[in-house]
Amino acid sequence: MEKTQTNKKFIFIFATLILLGGSYGIYKYMHSLAHESTDDAQIEKNLNPIIPRVSGYVTKVYVKDNDFVKKGDTLFTIDNKDYLVKVEEAKAALAAAEGSYAASKADIGTAQANVSVSNANVQSAGGNIETAKIRLNRASNDFERYANLYKNHSITKQQYEQAEAAKLEAQSQLKILQEQQKASAYQKNVASARTNVSSKQADVASSNIKRAQAILESAKLNLSYTTVIAAIDGQVSKIAIQPGQYLQPGQSLFYIINNSEAWVTANFKETQLNKMVIGQKVTLKVDAYPDTDFKGTITSFSPATGARFSILPPDNATGNFVKTIQRLPVKISIDADNDVEKIKLLRPGMNVDVDVHIK
Repeated sequence: MEKTQTNKKFIFIFATLILLGGSYGIYKYMHSLAHESTDDAQIEKNLNPIIPRVSGYVTKVYVKDNDFVKKGDTLFTIDNKDYLVKVEEAKAALAAAEGSYAASKADIGTAQANVSVSNANVQSAGGNIETAKIRLNRASNDFERYANLYKNHSITKQQYEQAEAAKLEAQSQLKILQEQQKASAYQKNVASARTNVSSKQADVASSNIKRAQAILESAKLNLSYTTVIAAIDGQVSKIAIQPGQYLQPGQSLFYIINNSEAWVTANFKETQLNKMVIGQKVTLKVDAYPDTDFKGTITSFSPATGARFSILPPDNATGNFVKTIQRLPVKISIDADNDVEKIKLLRPGMNVDVDVHIK
């Protein structure tokens, strides 16, 4: 009798287990027809690297490990004494270039004035020469008449000599005026050449001003880089710098994590991708917060499997080939209708269970 009851209990328990197992199997099968899931997924956020643009010694650090910062907050400062000196040097170079330009412009004005004066002298000399030619022509005619009269003994020798002297004087005056015209023309050419030289010097001085202005702006920009500020709102990572530490440009120091935006990178097997498309809804369960379900949407698929982006990607053309199922990273955005405060609690690298609704 007892054995019969024991057998009945065993059969009941066994039947119950079969029923529960079958029900669970049917549920999982039906679930698999409308869902694809993976636990190979992590939370991702934008990590803004803090990288100095200038070298120097750290003077003060304003943040501590894991501090929250706002955009524009000062993170740390670099000794700016050398950069202040460079700014002053650039200002002095700019002032010198501007002074050189002003002097060149003044030289141009003086040279142009000399050209005008020389041109006026040339024109004046030309008019005087014409008058002198008329006088010489008249004196020559008078001399010829007086010479004929002197031969006929119609005039005295004194009158003849006076006519001859007038002719010689007119010739001398014409020659002097012609020499003066040549000198004025030469001075005009010299003044014109000086104008051209001064103009070129002014162009060079103008270029030097632009160069000095660029150097000054660069010096001011480098000076501003000695104060390193937060580019975004977020939370800083571990601070690995101390006052007195020497920094090099391009040296990655720490990060600011943007807590306002998060997404999930899920690595699905290639055999799971057949029915997955962009825009499908996703249920996300973060291991750290098992009581909260987050809603998401498939945003994009990676252009290659994760193995292809590794430092040493597999080369199936060498060695013995063993087929292994590859995984493809899939980006899943966290929908905006989730609790914003809970999204801020998520940390990059947290494990996530992903359930994609393919139907």
